[in-house]
Formats: sequence, C-alpha cells, structure tokens
Amino acid sequence: MPDAPRLGGKIRTLRRNAGLTQTKLAEMLGISPSYLNLIEHNRRALPAMLLLKLAQQFDLELAAFQDDDTARLESELMEVFGDSLFVPHDITNIDVRELVHHHPNAARAVRSLYAALQGTREQAQALAHNPDAVAGRSVLPSEEVSEFIQSHMNHFPELETVAGGLIGEAGLEPNDIQSGLVRYLEDVLDIRVRFVRAGSLGRTVRRLNRKRRELEISEVLPPRTRNFQLAHAVALLGHSDLLDRLTDDPTLTLAESRRLGRIALANYFAGAVLMPYEPFLTACEEERYDVELIGHRFRVSFEQVCHRMTTLRRPGREGVAFHLIRIDIAGNISKRFSASGIRFARYSGACPRWNVFQALLTPGRVQTQLSVMPDGETFFCFARTLSKGDAGYHVTPSVHVIGLGCAVNQSEKLVYSDGWDLTAPANAVPIGVTCRLCERNDCTQRAMPSVGHPMRIDEDIRAAAFYAASD
Repeated sequence: MPDAPRLGGKIRTLRRNAGLTQTKLAEMLGISPSYLNLIEHNRRALPAMLLLKLAQQFDLELAAFQDDDTARLESELMEVFGDSLFVPHDITNIDVRELVHHHPNAARAVRSLYAALQGTREQAQALAHNPDAVAGRSVLPSEEVSEFIQSHMNHFPELETVAGGLIGEAGLEPNDIQSGLVRYLEDVLDIRVRFVRAGSLGRTVRRLNRKRRELEISEVLPPRTRNFQLAHAVALLGHSDLLDRLTDDPTLTLAESRRLGRIALANYFAGAVLMPYEPFLTACEEERYDVELIGHRFRVSFEQVCHRMTTLRRPGREGVAFHLIRIDIAGNISKRFSASGIRFARYSGACPRWNVFQALLTPGRVQTQLSVMPDGETFFCFARTLSKGDAGYHVTPSVHVIGLGCAVNQSEKLVYSDGWDLTAPANAVPIGVTCRLCERNDCTQRAMPSVGHPMRIDEDIRAAAFYAASD
C-alpha cells in the first residue's frame, strides 16, 4: 500500500506565506499548536475536516493539496543526487524524502541550482568546441515551459472557453474548417491569408507579417496542419491579452520562456478549436482512445490527437490520465508531460527498455508495452513513430516517436490493451527512470552503475553487460 500523502510541508509553506504563526493558525483551525506542529512535520495524519478548514482558510481548491508535485520533486531530486558529483556524500532516498517533505522550498532551490549547473556544463562544452561562442543563460526556456504546463496539468479552462466561442462565432463546419478560419482572419482580424508555393518562404512553413497584415502558409503543409496553423494565428492575434495573462506565471522567469509559453498556449488553443472538448472526449470514450480512428474523424494528425488526449482534465469530465513523451532517434526528449504519475528523466537519458525506443524499429506501427517501475508501479504504454518533411525529394524527413501511457488500472479503457493479460506479472517489462536510479542490477542494458549499488570490478568475471551484476 502506498504511503499516505504527506502534506506537512505544504501546510507550513502556506502558513508562512500568509505570515501566520503556528499558534495563530492552530487557533483558526480549533486545534492545539503542538498538534499543528506534529502535522507540519508529518508525524500526524491530516484529518479530512482539517483539510476542508485549511482549504477554506486559504481560499484554495482541495486539488491544491494534491501530493503529485511532492512526488515529482522527490523523483527529480533523486536524479539530481544520482550525479557522480554527489557519490562521496552517500545521500540516500531517505535523506531526499526528508528534505522534500520537511523543507520543500530548500528542495526546489537545490533542483534549480542543479539545473543551473547543468546549463553551465553545457555552455562550457559549447565554448570548448567554439571559443568565440557567447555564453547565455543557464536556465533553458523549454524546461521552464515544461514545468509551467506540468504545474497546470496541461489543462487551461480559459483557452477551452475562447476556443469554443470561436467555433460558434466563426461558424466552423467540421467538413471545411479552413474556409471558416480564413474568413474569420480576414473579416474579423483584418489578416489576409495566402497559401504560397513551396520554397518561397525558405524553410519556414508559416509567416505572420503584422505590419502588412498578412499570413503566409506554405503549400507543403497538409490540410490538417494548415488548419492548425490558422487557428494558432487566431490565438496570437485575437487572444494575445489572455496569452500574456496566462504566461505571467512565477514558473516562467525568463522573457524567452514567456514567449515560448505563448506559443505553447496558442498550440493548445488550436487543438481545442480542431477537437472541441466534449465531442472529442465522447469520441475517445466511444472509440476507446483509438488515436488513428479519432484522427480521421476530426481530420487531424496522430500527434495532434495524442497531445489533445493529455488535456482532458476538466473536473467532472476527465479523460484517461495520460503521460506523453516525444523523443528523436538519438533519444533526446523534446516534449514530456505526466498525469499518470510516471516519472521522466530530466537530466539524463531514458530507459532503453521502454517501448518508445522499440517503436523506432517498426516505423508507422503502434508498439504496446506493460511497464513496471522499480517501486512496483505499473503502466500501460503505446508508442508510434512520426515522420515529417515530405516536402520534396531533396528534403530529409525528421523522425520522432510519440508515446502515451496510463496507470494500469485505467488501461482497459484503451483499445491498445486488447489481448493483454494485464494481471500477469510475466507480461510486464521492467523499466526504470534512468540507469543511475534503477536498482535492477541484473539488467543487460545497463549503461552505468546504479547510485545505490557501488560498482564492483573483478577483472576475472564478465557479466552479460559491463555494468550488470554477475552471478
């Protein structure tokens, strides 16, 4: 049975941010200061009635007390302390857990410091190869945007509302969305839309010229992508104030992060226009999340459907809680999000036994996998390759893999689980977050020793893999 959520650190942070002493908050809650002290230090469980009082006192939804952020922070710090830099300090998972639960702000500060260290390392490597390069900021905007999306669980109700409003106002018809969006851009937003020949924009496929009030879209884009780019432009032009307000978030500390965040939210808006929430969720439930079939119904791509599936978090009308990852052929993670509870590597490579890598061996085919983590958590995952760049003979296509998954107790809702015995342990593939954090020393694909098991070298014995344990 999993541990009960530890909310002491969150309560202590809320109290301090409100400028309250333990005595004052205890008085407000009708309990003794000593009892509150025990709760804040996770030595007493938090009763439901006190949880309700806290939510009322701080004017918060109960969802604000969810423990997902704590678990994610703990996982990320375990990865941080898996760095060889910390090996001499012998930091254990118990040490990390205590830091996260009792001093969450300090734990986040350590995470930020390590992210800055990683950025500095990358800059040093770049400068070593190119001494004339100018070092930039150590924080990556893409990382901040990923954190921003994760903190909102990839659900933005205001964008859902304005997207629904556009569908009605523009009179968008499912069989001809392009005409409705073009008409709206020209008549309402005073933007002329031009579909231009391949090559006239160089390598650009969409260009918005605000001075000339003109939007150019390359003919190489298929209709589904043209519609997406048209809706994206509507978000930038018609809802700029909303995008600014949503990206005015403490998670986004850089101007570049806020600009990138605006692009991500405009993409969200475009997906909500092409795949309206209720009809899309109903289709997912009826077709059991068959991505290709749903893509045909809404005239969108495989990747667009996958992204939209991760946004179905409306209270009372939630879809399956998916995680999503997108990688390239070298294993670089370009997108990640988790509502399923699975943890992704943030500072190092992913587990090679994961089905996202197997999908590279079978282009265009969906690969399924029952995956079990070292702590026993089990997920059902599916993945498929994506190929972009069919713009002519001389254009080299780019290949990515997009993978989705959910907790095994939700997997029967997916068509991809048909034929699987989800209760048989033998069917589950053992995977980990990273080799450094994985305790499975018998893995023949281990690329480095586990942080919890010091490497023992015996020149007379060779295991199946160099870092794997020998019998």
